[in-house]
Amino acid sequence: MRRTLFVLVLLALLTSLGSYAQTKEIYTNPAFATIAKEHKKLAILPFEASIGMRPNQMKTMTPERIKEIEKNEGLAVQSALQTYFLKESGKDDYTVSFQDANTTNALLLKNNITAENIKSFTPGELAKVLGVDGLIMGTFKTDKPMSDGASLALGLAVGFYGATNSGKTAINIYDGGSGELLWKYEKTLSRGLGSDTSTIINTIMRKASKRFPYSKLKA
Repeated sequence: MRRTLFVLVLLALLTSLGSYAQTKEIYTNPAFATIAKEHKKLAILPFEASIGMRPNQMKTMTPERIKEIEKNEGLAVQSALQTYFLKESGKDDYTVSFQDANTTNALLLKNNITAENIKSFTPGELAKVLGVDGLIMGTFKTDKPMSDGASLALGLAVGFYGATNSGKTAINIYDGGSGELLWKYEKTLSRGLGSDTSTIINTIMRKASKRFPYSKLKA
């Protein structure tokens, strides 16, 4: 009897801890409904990407080349997110639309906003430049490149190929008016999520879809 009770308590504890760990991946601003009630369009920015490499691998590449590969990785995440949202928007699942990534990047370029200086702008300033109500932006850290082009380029340069199986991504949504953080999703990248940018973004967004704040309520 005691042993059975112990097992039940242990299972309950493990379930509780698992639920806690899962909910900690996602943050939603308590005032989201009030702040975002008038939101109509969001822009997806290129992500800040970083690729961890061993010192001997870095010796074969210039800092400029590494920055270029990381920039392309960030653009690949932006593209993957846009593809995901456009696909889901076709099901009429969202209360907002998403600015085309080419338009977003062209407007940033016209206003001299680059990967090097974008951190000097507030979310509110960026939203005003882009003419949107909110921003989707974030970070993408991996131990190897994940987009096919970056993976090939780095493979040719330092002698390894294939996409990463480890790292971490953070997807943030900011209000364009106040610049306030509305939603945040952090996910550790692992083998089970996939081996390329598009597959991983699709997988992690499907996992978060039930708590994506702009999702329409299902009857």
